[in-house]
Amino acid sequence: MLTAERITKTYNAGKKIALEDFSIEVPKGSIYGLLGPNGAGKTSFIRIVNQISQADSGEIFIGGEKLNVHHIKEIGYMPEERGLYKNMTIGDQLLYFGELKGMSKNDALSQAKFWFEQLNIDQWWKKKLSELSKGMAQKIQFVVTVLHRPKLLILDEPFSGFDPVNANLIKDQIIHLKNSGTTVILSTHRMESVEEMCDYVALINNARKVLDGKIFDVREKFKKNIFGITLSDVDSEAFTTFKNRFSVENETSENGLLSFDLKNETDQNLLLSELLKIGKIRSFDEKIPSMNEVFINAVS
Repeated sequence: MLTAERITKTYNAGKKIALEDFSIEVPKGSIYGLLGPNGAGKTSFIRIVNQISQADSGEIFIGGEKLNVHHIKEIGYMPEERGLYKNMTIGDQLLYFGELKGMSKNDALSQAKFWFEQLNIDQWWKKKLSELSKGMAQKIQFVVTVLHRPKLLILDEPFSGFDPVNANLIKDQIIHLKNSGTTVILSTHRMESVEEMCDYVALINNARKVLDGKIFDVREKFKKNIFGITLSDVDSEAFTTFKNRFSVENETSENGLLSFDLKNETDQNLLLSELLKIGKIRSFDEKIPSMNEVFINAVS
């Protein structure tokens, strides 16, 4: 859906590098996590895609076509710094923003009513934004972003300001849009949301891409061959012998179960046969690092 080829962006006459030789490919119909610490270059890239600013060099393609003005109507952008009118009624704002994206008034009205039903906010049509809480206003910002049925949806910290119930509601709507064919770029610091929602990720640090790929493959790259093991009916003497041969960590014993972590560089089948000499295997799981661990390790 989106291809970025060697994007470079600088500020202050080239003294500040925001992006350097940055390239990604966002598959159609996916949720793509755009990650990185504050100041890494994420917002600069998003602003270039939305044609708010221009790259110094490199090219961006939408659906195989070089980025141009008409793509603005195919993109929905929810910025981290929200941008609605506080003293304008919600209904009027939705119709106004819909028409800015090329919708007819009737189409904008129909879509607005649809989303009001989806998010349980039917009673808000005549309210002003200044009358709403931050979380309620966030829902309106989301509706404004998706109202015109964009092919590419760019969400910058979409869960900011939401309580857990409404965060889950918005998450479900984003996944539904993805399943309906919308491509989503998600920029967030909530790594649990990345693990739950994203198919692919890219991590930017100090203006450069550090890693990218399918989220499972990225997590696999950072694994350390550590296994979590739980045994029952343990032969203590056999376990003592085992500990002398293998690197056992985080050992706990409770309710007749012995649990520990094990760093293993040998064949897994050999390890399993050794464990069977100690007791009954209740669980044996390789520990794959979380996206939070990947983020910290990659940036560090």
